[in-house]
Amino acid sequence: MALPMQRCWARLRTLTFTWPAASYHARPRRWGLGGIHKPDPNDPETKDWHKGPAYEAKLYGRHGSASGVNPEGLWPSPEQLRAIEADEKEWCPSLAEMQERLEATDRELARKQKERERLIAANMAKMPKMVEEWRRAKKEAKQKEREEKARKERLLALAREKFGIQVDFRSAKFQEMVKELEKDEKKKMKAIKRKQREEERAAMAALLTTIPSAGQPAPPASDTSG
Repeated sequence: MALPMQRCWARLRTLTFTWPAASYHARPRRWGLGGIHKPDPNDPETKDWHKGPAYEAKLYGRHGSASGVNPEGLWPSPEQLRAIEADEKEWCPSLAEMQERLEATDRELARKQKERERLIAANMAKMPKMVEEWRRAKKEAKQKEREEKARKERLLALAREKFGIQVDFRSAKFQEMVKELEKDEKKKMKAIKRKQREEERAAMAALLTTIPSAGQPAPPASDTSG
């Protein structure tokens, strides 16, 4: 009877395990054989995580009063308690504080939105004037460009008239001629402006002579009748 059973177990092993396995069974672990492990904190070989109130709190939580830990020493000191309260106040605010912060954030967002809308409206109101100024500036720039082009063409014509067809714009003679022409143009513009001012002064003086001064009667009108 034993032989068929051994053959059956052997066949089951070949079906269950794809590799050879030993029939080993570990002994159950026995807890509390060595008592409570409480290392000496003054021992230099004691690990850091075996020291301090955190490990004592762990011992007291696991073994209770049998650990020999005084539970009064596990409570934080007044300084530590104030630090804990400050951290909780900063990182764990109350529901009312969180609601107040959210409302303040919403108010700030609404204020910024209104300010942005007001700025957009103000800029849109200025848009026609800005477009007009841009067009005027563009027109003035084109006018200056045309004037500069005409001035260069005039200088080029004078240079060709004076030096011939082959003109070197980098030559000292050409640069000197350009400076002399610019001086002549400035003198002409000053003379024109001076003449305009003199004409304006003469017209103003003539106008003042025709107006009677205060307190003097106006000259009698000439009698043109028969």
